[in-house]
Amino acid sequence: MPEVIVVGVDGSEAGARAAHFAAQHVQGPSLVVVVYVVPWSPYTVQTAEENERRSVAKQRETDSAQTSIVDPLLAELADKDLKAEGLVRHGHPAEVLCEIATERSASHIVVGRRGQSRVRSLLFGSTPGNLIQIATVPVTVVP
Repeated sequence: MPEVIVVGVDGSEAGARAAHFAAQHVQGPSLVVVVYVVPWSPYTVQTAEENERRSVAKQRETDSAQTSIVDPLLAELADKDLKAEGLVRHGHPAEVLCEIATERSASHIVVGRRGQSRVRSLLFGSTPGNLIQIATVPVTVVP
């Protein structure tokens, strides 16, 4: 069975470094799953009209992240002769990465140290910090 490594990316240089780090350190038949998580909380209070628009906005966010962040990284990883696939999900980044790691029976999660939103990480904690606390598999934080 191939080793599965989940890589969390966010469009930052640190996220790209995490994907390249994972690609360089896989051994044997492996699968690198590149994951972009659109931060989204199901606990926001919205009107029915806002909920209707939100589903359209969620799809737009998913498509945009896939084409502008995930697909270019997958193209770069394809040159490294390894199997890679991409996912875009909505939710709390650390929780979603852990869910995907469990779903895929991943042996490892790799993320960049600092993402795009410093203000968000100051308010809610960083994804790497949260992952270290909740992950059930090893987490590598790439500087």
